[in-house]
Amino acid sequence: MWKFGMSVGSVDAENFDKLAAAGVDVIEISLHPDKYPTLDWQEVRRLSDASGVGLWSVHLPFWGSVEKVDIACMDAEVRRRTIAMQTEYINRAGDIGVKVAVIHPGLEPTLPEERYDRLGYSTESLAKLTEVAAKAGMTLAVEDLPRSCLGNCTADMKQFLTADDRLMVCFDVNHLLIEKHSKFVDELGSRIVTLHISDYDFRNERHWLPGEGMIDWVELVGLLEGVGYKGPWLYELGLKAPESINRRELTYSDFYNNYLECIGKQKPTAIGVPNAEVVERLAYYKTPIV
Repeated sequence: MWKFGMSVGSVDAENFDKLAAAGVDVIEISLHPDKYPTLDWQEVRRLSDASGVGLWSVHLPFWGSVEKVDIACMDAEVRRRTIAMQTEYINRAGDIGVKVAVIHPGLEPTLPEERYDRLGYSTESLAKLTEVAAKAGMTLAVEDLPRSCLGNCTADMKQFLTADDRLMVCFDVNHLLIEKHSKFVDELGSRIVTLHISDYDFRNERHWLPGEGMIDWVELVGLLEGVGYKGPWLYELGLKAPESINRRELTYSDFYNNYLECIGKQKPTAIGVPNAEVVERLAYYKTPIV
């Protein structure tokens, strides 16, 4: 009985009302980086309490419109500044009862000659921020990432987890491009504390609605049940269609119906169809996962 969750980029009263009306149980706060410095965290808590929509997680900024944000940067000053910023937001989120902080382990492109060092820097940074999260009453969850990113395979994720036994995993199911979901869940399942749910074509991340891509959702639900996953079924895709899919704008009710299909171990209903021309242009991997 996983709760129904949504990653949202707006935490105003109107959006909380829409989320509540659609039956959303919990949200992940995932804002444009420019919005975090002026966010009224206590007002977010008040709106959460008033609407009944819980505050599950915060997605820590992983890019900046002015300064570089990267816990694995080769530049020690960028790492120091990024850790200081993430520390502030973890503490503010903890103050209002947010349970999980999701973090990206680095930026791309990751140059092959820098990968070893950047994995080490990321692991060091994660160790520091895991301690910050624990003191704030929160859990830090490192997210798997696609393409050349750090965290694009189980081996990377295992290295990160050596940082601290309290560090957990955010499993973004549309980011695996070189490994199967079964391998990831079998090897990391006990550390998966939260999800980012969306569908894709196994060639690049797409953030489509489940049923619009190639994930076997019955299998994935079974894998997560098998490792005792207890977090929410939390969607991370926008209401507006990305360029790679042809469909109307979604509503939160569409997500609720899709959630019921997924957790009922039924094939989700596709609302849109991939835009083949755009998908080919945006493809990074020519050989699908098998």
